Parts: sequence; structure tokens; C-alpha cells
Amino acid sequence: MVHSSTLPGRLFRAANAFFLLALALLCLFPLVNVLAVSFSSSTAASAGMVKLWPVGFNLASYRFVLQKPEFMRALFISLERVSLGTAVNMLLTVTLAYPLAKESVKFRGRTFYVWFFVLTMLVSGGLIPWYMVIKSAGLLDSIWALILPGAVNVYNAVLLLNFFRGLPKELEEAAFVDGAGHWTILWRIFVPLSMPALATLILFTMVGHWNSWFDGMILMNTPEHYPLQSYLQTVVISHDLSLVTMSDASSLAEVSDRTMKSAQIFLAALPILCVYPFLQRFFIKGVVLGSVKE
Repeated sequence: MVHSSTLPGRLFRAANAFFLLALALLCLFPLVNVLAVSFSSSTAASAGMVKLWPVGFNLASYRFVLQKPEFMRALFISLERVSLGTAVNMLLTVTLAYPLAKESVKFRGRTFYVWFFVLTMLVSGGLIPWYMVIKSAGLLDSIWALILPGAVNVYNAVLLLNFFRGLPKELEEAAFVDGAGHWTILWRIFVPLSMPALATLILFTMVGHWNSWFDGMILMNTPEHYPLQSYLQTVVISHDLSLVTMSDASSLAEVSDRTMKSAQIFLAALPILCVYPFLQRFFIKGVVLGSVKE
């Protein structure tokens, strides 16, 4: 990239850098505040004394939360949902996008199937029919009720098929000449070359499963089967303390309602914060560049 060395160019770059830095700090401020409150004493948090740094540093809130079997059970359910859901979603997305990325000459029914799937993005069956189908399938109160209804994400499939269509056709033709079939071409050529797109879709899918709470509320018959976000919605947002057992009463003297909520919110965000750096390196282009020489 060529940068202008003139005074207006330098001023623009400086203003742009300042604006982006301010925007980044603005986005980080709520998370830093939540983290600071979670490490602060109950008195300081209740008095509103905590801003960006803990006041009266202690780990009482985290000890209280991590000792709660309800929180840990909800955490493991969410981890199970993300693991199974991401695997199912990506497998179906890849296998759906590959045939739809072909030209109509090679796949005569492509146009019909494309419009069929696009129609599902525009028209919804409604909440009640959706619930009745899941109930009739016997999926209520099971982990599969959180995974199978949204197993095929059409939006992700459209993004991936457009990425597949942009790959050099010479690679596929050369593979066919060497005797490779569609299955081999998909997993040996298309998938490795599509890692930036796949990493992006994997991240979106993981975040979608991790942050989803509404389906857990209506598809799980008992709170013991709630995923983490549904549990947090019940305890943190709705202030339903029925999930707080009597054995927690002695620990409540060391923590406040605000520090306990902040600790749970930060622990709920921590897994995604740990996963993102490993996927960030795929958010680059250039994987296909050079694969076919002119």
C-alpha cells in the first residue's frame, strides 16, 4: 500500500489511527469494567467505586461461582453444544455448498435447489410450528434440540458456495484428469484452499451457539438442562434465585449481587475470547494466489 507523504495525508492517517484506537477502547471498556467489578470487594462494587481497576481485590466471586454445580453443569452443556453443533453445522454447510457451487450445466437442478434454500431465508414457518416439529420429533429436553433445528445455516452455505465458485477451475479439472472424484476434490482441494472462509464461518457458528439462550429456555423442560446463556438469563437478567441453593447462603456474605453477576458474565465470555486468537490468523487472503500459474 502506498501512503501519501504530504501533510494532509499524514494528518489523515493520524486522525484515522486516533479514531480507531478510541473506538477499540470504547468497545473494550464494558468488558474491562465487568472484569474489574468481578475482582473487587462486595462493598466497593455495591458503592459504585469500581471503574477500570479492581477495588479491594479478591477472588471470592469466582470461588463462589466455580463452586456452584448449576453453573458448571450449564457450562459443560454449552461446551457440548458448541462442539457438536459446530461439527454438524460445518459438515452440512460444506457438503451443501460444494454441489451448489457447480454450474447449471454440470448440476442441472442447481437453480431449483438454490432458490429452495434461499426461500427459507426469506420466509419462516413461525415459532409455534417450529416448536411443534421439534416436539413431534422427540427432541425436547435433549442436546439435539439445540443443534438439529439449525443444523443447516443457509446464509453460511451461500457465503461458502460463492467462495467455492471463486476458486480456480483448473485445479478441479486437473484433479479429474488424475482420476479424483468429487469427494476427493472437496476434501483434498476445496476445503484446504477455503480455510479463511471456513475459519470465519466456524467462528460465527461457535459464537452463535455459545450466545444462544432463547431456544434453551423453551426447548428444555428443566433448568438442569439449560445451556450457560439460558442459565445466565435466568439468574442474571430475570433475577430468579431459585437456582441458588441454600448451601450458597454462607458464601453470599463475601460477594455481592453485582460481583457475582460480573464473574459469571466474564467466565461466560472467556471461552470465545480464548478461541478467537487461534482463528484470527486465517482471516487473511492469498491462500489461492499462486496455486495456478498464468
